[in-house]
Order: sequence, then structure tokens, then C-alpha cells
Amino acid sequence: MRIEALSGWTSDQKHVVAASFLGWTLDAFDFFLMVFVLKDIAAEFGTQITDVTFAILLTLAMRPIGAYIFGRAADRWGRRPTLMIDVLLYSAIEFASGFAPNLTTLLILRAIFGIAMGGEWGVGASLTMESIPPKARGLVSGLLQSGYPTGYFLASIVYGVLFQYIGWRGMFMVGVIPALLVFYIRRKVPESPSWQPTTARSNTLAILRSHWQLGIYAVLLMTAFNFFSHGTQDLYPTFLQVQHHFSPHEVGLIAVIYNIGAIIGGLSFGSLSEKFGRRRVIIIAAMLSLFVLPLWAFSTSAIWLATGAFLMQVMVQGAWGVIPVHLNELSPDEAPGTFPGFVYQLGNLIASVNATLQAMIAAHYGGNYAIALAVVAGTVAVAIVILAAIGTEAKGIAFGNGGSGRHAAVNPAL
Repeated sequence: MRIEALSGWTSDQKHVVAASFLGWTLDAFDFFLMVFVLKDIAAEFGTQITDVTFAILLTLAMRPIGAYIFGRAADRWGRRPTLMIDVLLYSAIEFASGFAPNLTTLLILRAIFGIAMGGEWGVGASLTMESIPPKARGLVSGLLQSGYPTGYFLASIVYGVLFQYIGWRGMFMVGVIPALLVFYIRRKVPESPSWQPTTARSNTLAILRSHWQLGIYAVLLMTAFNFFSHGTQDLYPTFLQVQHHFSPHEVGLIAVIYNIGAIIGGLSFGSLSEKFGRRRVIIIAAMLSLFVLPLWAFSTSAIWLATGAFLMQVMVQGAWGVIPVHLNELSPDEAPGTFPGFVYQLGNLIASVNATLQAMIAAHYGGNYAIALAVVAGTVAVAIVILAAIGTEAKGIAFGNGGSGRHAAVNPAL
């Protein structure tokens, strides 16, 4: 299946996939650098971890703005130039975060970073799905989404190896490295073959209104999905540091292990969705996560925590591996660059309370992060199963049919 999916590719298609994968990887790398240093930022600024988690909330909450701005730009002026500008912006803001003199300034910078982060996923996913052969969509969807845990994986390595030498400020400064990706995009990546410029009068909100049932469903699905990923990732390093008192080296090593699981999950389940269907694979991954949850949250030794975290991320990112292709196949042809990223990031907006919510739950239970992690992860796994079961899919639909082609092929049967 994989060999067939990868056969007959052109050089341009390979460069598009590589650039989009790296764009999401490095965007996630910059985001996840912060989750390792919440405790250290709180100590330097003389505040509580809960107060610092507000920076994560702001980043996630601002992502819909970025998805709208950059998605509109991609539909009007092209995917390629928009992606280049976006990468430069999130790299520059990440670097500036290392110079924040106080928590207020850091919060403002992380909010701006959220705008840039919100633009990358939708633009990169549209460029990729419009460029590759339809038979490769499932595999490439898993590959593209695995860029997210790959970024987390790289951040884990930087934290485990360099934090003791560069501190939390140096961690952010390392985040300027993604800017180098722009040179590769400029030299090697072509524009999407399906892209045609929209007019300035094209109204995304009007498009959402005309497809309001699909829009509401997609936002609800992405709200559950974002709680699923952030609820199992963002505070897990803090859980290991505060509740289990692990060293930076141990936390970094466990994070490396569970992000390897996430990469495996995204690639495997994304590929399986090409054979078994998008929704069916999502449901299987979400259900399996419920069986792994006790090991992931309530183990007491480093070995079993690492094992549970590895398996949990196989399932979480396995379900996520289907999302890039699933959303792009469901999207209206009138706004293919805007719709996937916009509904994704609206879900992120609703789920942006996750880190603060979990920190508050943990504080309520005397600093027990295990309960906070388990409650959120278990609840949203069930929600994903239900939403996927009642939804539709358009596996294999042709892109660029003037708004009439995508939904003609929607198959409501699971």
C-alpha cells in the first residue's frame, strides 16, 4: 500500500510535501519549547505555573485569527508566498520571546506567535493535498500531521541536552532556526496546481454560512481533537517534573519516547485510513486510547510512565494523522485554503483553556496532575468517537471542481 502510494511522484510533489512537513514540524517545535519551561518562567517572574499557562491559552486562542488571515491570503495570492511569510513571522516572534522582560510582555509575544502558528497548518495542508496524487493522501496526511510530534520530539531533545546551559530564554532563541526553511521553499517549492486566485470580495463567513452544518460539525470535531492533543501533551512535562520530581534529562527522554510513538501513530493510522476510511480509523484510535489511559496517567515508575505515554501518543496522533486529508476533502471548493485551517483553529480557540483548566483541576486536587490529565483525555476520547460516528467523509474526492464536486462524493455510511 505504501509503495503504491509513493509511486509516480514528481520532484515538485516531493518538495511540496517536504516543505509542508518541515513547516509544521518547526512551527510545533517553537510552540512546544515553552511547555518544558513553564516552571522556570514562573520562578523567574515570581508567579505561579497557572499564571504562565495563560501564555499557552493565548497562543491557542489567537490561532483562528492567523488561520483566517493567512488562509485568505493563500486563496487570493497563493499558497507558496503565504507560507514563506508565515514561517518568517513565527520564527521572529519566537526569537523575541527570549528577551521578554516580564510576564506581560511574554504573554503579548505569545499571542502574536499564535497568529503566525495558526496560519501555517491550513496553508501547508492545502498546498500538500492539492499537489499530491489522490492515492497518496492517507499516507501523506499521516506524514504531514506527524510533523507536530516531530516538532515536540526536537523540542524534547533541545530541552534535555541544552536547557542546563542556555536556560529558558535560550530555548526561545533557538526557535529562530525555522526561518531558514524559507530559502528552501523559495528555491524548490512550486505553487499549488489547483490554486486560482479568489477576488477581494470573496467572503469566508458567507461561505461558512452556506455550509453552516458542515462548519458547525467541523468546529465541534476539531474542538474535541484539540483537547485530545493538548490535553495529553501540554502539561505532561509539568506532570513529570512536579508530581514525579523527574530531572530535565529524564523528562526530556520520556518526551522523546512518547513523541516517537506519536510519529508512528500518525504515519500508521493515516495510511490505514486510505484502506479503511477516515472516520473508522479515527474511531478505532480514540477507543484504544481509553484502554491506555490508566497506564499513561497513573503509573508510578519512569519506565511505565514512558510506556504509557508512548502508547497514548500512538493513539492520539494516530487519530490526528487522518485530520489533514479529512478536513481538506470535506472543505468547500470556494475556500480550500481558508476552511480547513479556520475550522481547525476555531476548535483550538475553544480548547485553548486546556492548560489552564488542567492546572486548576490539579491544584484543586492538591497538585494531582494525573487526575487532571485523565479526566480531560478520557472525556474527549469519547466525544471524538461519537462525533466521528455521526459525521460524513469524502475520501478520494477530486479537488478544484468549482464547489460542486467535493460533497457529491460524501458517503454517510461508517
